[in-house]
Amino acid sequence: MRKTLASLCLILAIVFCFSVPAFAVGDGNLDGGGGGMGSGTSTNVWSPGNDGVRVTVVKADTHSPVTTPIDLTNKKPPSTLFHFGKVSKIQYSNGSALSPKQGTYGYTNPSQALPRIVSTNGSNNIAAIKSYFTDEQVIRSIANLTGMNYDVLIGGDYKLLLEPFAFYKFEGVMIATTATEAAMYDEQVNGLLRRRMVSLSHKNLPLAMFLEVSDLGYPAWGGSTTKAASNADIKSSLGLGIVRFTEQPEPPVVSTYDYEYRVNTEVITSVMVSGGQSDPDNPTTVSFHIDGRTYNVGNVYYPEGDSQLAWVKWTTPDTEQDMVINVSVRGPGGTDKTTINCKIVDLDKNPPPNPVADDRNDGFRQESVPQRAEKTRADWSVWDPWWQEYWVRHGNSEDGYWWCDHGWWEFDLNRYYATFSANMNITCDSKNPTASGRVMKSGYGINQKVSSSVSTNQSSAVSKPQNAVSYFPEFNYKTYWRLLERMGSGQFEFQKNHYSTYKNRTHFSPIWMPNGAYEVNTWVIDSWTPVGMLSSNLTDSLTVRGSLWDDWHVAPLNP
Repeated sequence: MRKTLASLCLILAIVFCFSVPAFAVGDGNLDGGGGGMGSGTSTNVWSPGNDGVRVTVVKADTHSPVTTPIDLTNKKPPSTLFHFGKVSKIQYSNGSALSPKQGTYGYTNPSQALPRIVSTNGSNNIAAIKSYFTDEQVIRSIANLTGMNYDVLIGGDYKLLLEPFAFYKFEGVMIATTATEAAMYDEQVNGLLRRRMVSLSHKNLPLAMFLEVSDLGYPAWGGSTTKAASNADIKSSLGLGIVRFTEQPEPPVVSTYDYEYRVNTEVITSVMVSGGQSDPDNPTTVSFHIDGRTYNVGNVYYPEGDSQLAWVKWTTPDTEQDMVINVSVRGPGGTDKTTINCKIVDLDKNPPPNPVADDRNDGFRQESVPQRAEKTRADWSVWDPWWQEYWVRHGNSEDGYWWCDHGWWEFDLNRYYATFSANMNITCDSKNPTASGRVMKSGYGINQKVSSSVSTNQSSAVSKPQNAVSYFPEFNYKTYWRLLERMGSGQFEFQKNHYSTYKNRTHFSPIWMPNGAYEVNTWVIDSWTPVGMLSSNLTDSLTVRGSLWDDWHVAPLNP
């Protein structure tokens, strides 16, 4: 028996624009949908027009925000407004948590008014929104407000991330949220925001913008454009648009695999379950069929209109292979995937060759350490149903009276997290006779120790870090690498080097390595959670000064 859902009301900050002729610049990657708003109440209400757009400048190649987001709106929100600061969707995706504030809400009212952002009647306004945010004078104003040089902004190295937001009264309090913040906040209040204001918070606000093609690591939206979305879909795919300043979007990463795992590794595979309502009276069970075994996951519960992750922890085989995992569901709803394709790889197959004394590389150029996937925080949630009693008296004075419980299932949302930390330290090999602190000559070896750990409030849903891979400057951080050996829980070192006279855990630098920093890159991976892998991209360096040949001394034999 779900309560009547109302609409929300959000206010946006507006960008300042010059009153001069406008020309188009940039290409807008956004589309939109929506539906009717339903009815509101005096304590849960949104007024049309109380909306806006959060704008963040993002580096195109790294997907990293480079400016503080700005909020653009045509309205003047109240000074007592509650909000969550200026945080972008990318930052939330990377693990930032909600941080509520009251007052001090910064916004801009542009002289060139924003078009309608959030739909009220099922029709979207995407053409006008695209036109607005690709207008040259609007882009110039955004550059000025964010502190970016206009020519640098449109040069092709940056993109604009757009996020629709609204300010509205929820439980009698005025708040402002982007679509992503609304989904995250709904999880914190156990679905109450969705129950009160589903038409705004989970339909018209997130569907105000979504991607036509994948970009900045976010997928194109292929789901419904008229129905309320789940919190998971909003966080992963909705409530964003992107303006790029190049002819083509970044090429998509094409893969036939849903997961890439390492051999002999404890991993987690998950699917999203939705549709109908799953409760103890009508429970859902998800079965994962993996490598000849079936893993049953029961008690998968969620309220109507929402969803729940279901996952299994298992260990991959010790040989490389492609694997298909089939998923089946008993009970209400279904999964987003019934077939999961996995690629299982062995990273211990490409160690560096043995460097020798007459090696040369006269054309060597030092390259920067590449960016590898990093995720140091994961958040997920589990719905917990409980029975709301509602006793009703039946009967009459003639036949007698009796009481019946006409209650219903309510749901609490339990939130879980995992945080990941790691560090590395390289040192001169203990057999290096001329090393001095962190200075060595080229041609000698180095040792490495890596420490990593994961902290969580649901240990059964997390695996500890299990692999670490080191890459080296002489191979431009590719071509060859070393899979480190696990020495204990979260501890890693080089494997014993069979080219070492003493069988030390060492890596030999090439004798031709030029003077300067010798920087090693280690990627610590395979700490799995229901929402993906935690990992960390580390570096440490020693200083090369001189070469092993400097330690040789040639003298005549005694007569």
